[in-house]
Amino acid sequence: MRIYWSCRSHLVSTPVLLRISRSRIFDSTTRQLSNSALPRSQDVKKEDGQDTDEWTNVTSTIERLTRRKLLNNPAHPLSILTDIIFSKFPEQEYTRAHFPDPRVSVYENFESLNITPDHVSRSKTDTYYLNKHKVLRTHTSAHQVESFRDYTTPGFLIAADVYRRDEIDRTHYPAFHQMEGGRWWSPHGMSAIEEFVSKINEDTAKIPVSAVKIIDDTLPFHDGNPKQDGQHPDVCMAVANHLKRSLEMVVGGIFENIVQGDPSTPKELLQIRWIDATFPFTSPSWEMEVYWQGDWLELFGCGVTQQRVFDRAGYPERVGWAFGLGLERLAMVLFGIPDIRLFWSEDPRFVEQFTPGVVSPFRPFSKYPGTYRDIAFWLKDGATPEQFHDNDLMDVVREVAGDLVENVGLIDKFTHPKTKRHSLCYRVVFQSMERTLQNDEINVLQNNIRESMMKKFGIGLR
Repeated sequence: MRIYWSCRSHLVSTPVLLRISRSRIFDSTTRQLSNSALPRSQDVKKEDGQDTDEWTNVTSTIERLTRRKLLNNPAHPLSILTDIIFSKFPEQEYTRAHFPDPRVSVYENFESLNITPDHVSRSKTDTYYLNKHKVLRTHTSAHQVESFRDYTTPGFLIAADVYRRDEIDRTHYPAFHQMEGGRWWSPHGMSAIEEFVSKINEDTAKIPVSAVKIIDDTLPFHDGNPKQDGQHPDVCMAVANHLKRSLEMVVGGIFENIVQGDPSTPKELLQIRWIDATFPFTSPSWEMEVYWQGDWLELFGCGVTQQRVFDRAGYPERVGWAFGLGLERLAMVLFGIPDIRLFWSEDPRFVEQFTPGVVSPFRPFSKYPGTYRDIAFWLKDGATPEQFHDNDLMDVVREVAGDLVENVGLIDKFTHPKTKRHSLCYRVVFQSMERTLQNDEINVLQNNIRESMMKKFGIGLR
């Protein structure tokens, strides 16, 4: 099961008296609502986010990134893309939610979305912990319950920075940006399930139709991608249809004004396909892919919102959908940006070449060559390669060399035939996007990385 789309106080009020009872949409099986309180972001005690403990693993490099706020610049490619997507959703129906603080509770980030305590994504090797109670959000879904609860409009949109411990290469970075969207309906005031389904279908009919070719061989739901227990099949299909038509409209709008190849050549219809997926907070679930420049590009993860999310929001009678999108992935394709580090560049040659509201091709300004150094070391006695996690090394490299490293990868493993002690060798590729690095500078960085590794991991250098 994938827990991420690519992709944050718990109030259970007495349900409003409905002319359609909840059992008309769901069966009579009683769902146990969580008694855990989900605090509002502003209600979390300050010390919960500031105290450090044995779980704390946020480095100073990551802390600096939390203050950058790239989406505040309307001429940044990520802001341009965000504004284009936002413009496709009517403001009177979709609140533009704002969550500038990436610090959220462990409950918001994981448990409110049905991510179990033993899931690997909750480990310190995958997530940045401020302490055992709070993390830097790993996805914008951490705000789903809060958004479904607090906004009076039937929909919401979120664009924000998220953080995950990750490898170092041209497409991965420990800080990136996601967009989240959600939509809900309530049967309040309706006398029959058919009336409720008709209302959802009427909303679907209002969605503009895009000139795209749709490939959808998925079933509305099946054993491998089931609807939720007890959910009325017609309601599930109506919600799913609204979701798919909404995202098809968005993608058609994003790509419609982008010319591929010779502008005088007649355009072919953009192709979109749907495939089954699995996420812990939606069911049934899908991914959308678009055929672009000769390859299928994954864009959205989405699905019918798990009812437990609405339970935790205090609205158990509602049904709806949610989607998620990684902004960097799509922006790299649309703008032709070859390295994810560029999004964080403060070089005027990058910052000043884009215009708000316009998708324009990136003009390369750096052809500076890269060079590599290898780091070989023995693990501590008795330690195995499986116990040494790549992401721990990545944080050390980033803390020492920042964005002057393009790639880090394991190139060799060795086990001594007599002592059985294990050795690993990693290759670090140094390459600046803004200037030529000198060998003396690289050697200093390399030595600092080696010294930091010895102190942090207790290794023996070779």
